[in-house]
Amino acid sequence: MNTEAMTAKMASGDGFIAALDQSGGSTPKALKGYGVEDDAWNTEEEMFGLIHEMRSRIIRSAAFSGDKVIGAILFERTMDGHVDGVQTPAALIAKGVVPFIKIDKGLEDEVNGVQLMKPMPELDALLEKSKALGVYGTKERSVINSANREGIAAVVKQQFEVGKQVLSHGMMPIIEPEVNIKSETRAECDAILLEEILKNLDELPEGQQVMLKLSLPVVPGTFDALVDHPKVLRVVALSGGYKRPEACVELSKNRGIIASFSRALLEDLRAHMSDEDFDASLGGAIDEIYTGSTQKVA
Repeated sequence: MNTEAMTAKMASGDGFIAALDQSGGSTPKALKGYGVEDDAWNTEEEMFGLIHEMRSRIIRSAAFSGDKVIGAILFERTMDGHVDGVQTPAALIAKGVVPFIKIDKGLEDEVNGVQLMKPMPELDALLEKSKALGVYGTKERSVINSANREGIAAVVKQQFEVGKQVLSHGMMPIIEPEVNIKSETRAECDAILLEEILKNLDELPEGQQVMLKLSLPVVPGTFDALVDHPKVLRVVALSGGYKRPEACVELSKNRGIIASFSRALLEDLRAHMSDEDFDASLGGAIDEIYTGSTQKVA
């Protein structure tokens, strides 16, 4: 796939984006969910080796293909690694899956009800390396915990500033201002977030587009204006802590929005499974998420 084909797939392809980008502090939790305990490694390198093998097993599975999984978000170490001797982005492209790279370096402490992204001084170098490997786009996450307009405006402004830097390298940014689904002011967060995103979209030059990765809204249809916006290539949703069945039900209520799930995709996979059981479990999860992404209810 060339860039034009990847853009077309992201714009209108049936399916969803797999988030395979757990990093740093989230890796031990992801491995534990996979059935690999903390005593299975002694060094950080060994830990990352184990999570890479988990991701490689997913990517090489017959159940994982571009027919239903149209994209995948990678951690930098995963991008730099190989699947059966092939560099990971190329392995994805060979299966018809568009590769993205997680670029944020974690979150700042909470201020004004939000957590901004930490500085990324080496971002330009990472973007150059990623693009050279065939990676199509990026994903960058911040978090909104309460309905503070000043805080939410700061999150969206920072997200779009980073997004413009990504666009300048000829790559597609997935802007992810996650609303904490446990927030007591979640519906108000959704409403303010919508207003701030629309303001920043209006300031984007004509002809430029971004993607958006958002928490599933309290009120279905809240983000319809973003789904329809000419400067938005695609809106995708994170599971945000929902178990897969509930996440898929909520997803199905929102037209035009597809999944970009991590935990909800991987929650039933275990290291000890036979390849046959692993493929069957992964295939069942993919089918369920695909259905929530493509078959909408009123």
